[in-house]
Amino acid sequence: MPNTPGYDILPGIIKIPGVGLGTVSDAVKGTGITALLLPPGSRAAVDVAGGAPATRETPVLDPANLVPGPDAIILSGGSALGLQTADGAQDVLHRNHRGFAVANVHIPIVVAACIFDLDYGQPQPPTLQDGQQAMEQALMEQTECLVPEGSAGAGTGATVGKSLGPQFAMKGGQAAISLITPGGLMVAALIVVNAMGSILAEDGRILAGPRSSDGHPQATTPALWEQNPGVLTEGESTTIGAIITNGRLSKAELVRVCRMGHDGLARAIDPVHTPWDGDTLFAVSAGDCQSSPAMVGALAAHAVSLAIRRAVSLANAETGSQETT
Repeated sequence: MPNTPGYDILPGIIKIPGVGLGTVSDAVKGTGITALLLPPGSRAAVDVAGGAPATRETPVLDPANLVPGPDAIILSGGSALGLQTADGAQDVLHRNHRGFAVANVHIPIVVAACIFDLDYGQPQPPTLQDGQQAMEQALMEQTECLVPEGSAGAGTGATVGKSLGPQFAMKGGQAAISLITPGGLMVAALIVVNAMGSILAEDGRILAGPRSSDGHPQATTPALWEQNPGVLTEGESTTIGAIITNGRLSKAELVRVCRMGHDGLARAIDPVHTPWDGDTLFAVSAGDCQSSPAMVGALAAHAVSLAIRRAVSLANAETGSQETT
């Protein structure tokens, strides 16, 4: 991937110091989990823009509330059933004395968001044990994070272009992008793409979407008025992810970063934020680099759009779908 003037683009990497990563990918079940361990003292916010989210502990991230941020973010398959993976991650963190100190107890704060992948592979969600495994791996890998991409982690069973039904959908997946400015500001995005809509290249070409009768991906929006609305079921799509920066931002400023990050979804997914999607983005400040929410948000939107296209392109290359290469 070429560099953009003004900053470097690093694909497949979360460059932020102190962040840990763990994944579980079950190709047989068609589901998985991606766990992000955050450095102590991190601040975070969330913005849910889709109509059918499956989330955990998101009220904690409201700027009006006490806890500055979570110890970990879980991205999982399994829809709401996949939220149990966060219990496993929390158990591991508790045994490692991580968490918000209350009296003589440390309570790990684990937030989570899930995609619906129960129509891909076997209809079985990731388990509590999967959450434990992913978090144990994250605790061991707190340097430069190399992210398994394509059909991996929480993106194992992800699909996109679902307006004509799962039999016409194409593969979704997960990917990461880190952007680094000359001044040392880092903004990374890890995105799991499971969208109802079609995926667009920067020039507007359709990278992936519902397959037409000749097998090529097509635009989703026209299919919405041609299709019986009853065919589309709420809650069977979602794009989720985390934006992480080493810039020092408050929880309130991170809310703005989340919202600007959603612009990246709108650049690469059409339509987006529908009643059938649970689109959710977390934003994390894990450093002290001088920054502003405007700068971090602008970089975040670009990183999110790049990660979406990369996730879907890599996942479909694995299956031999040449339309997305």
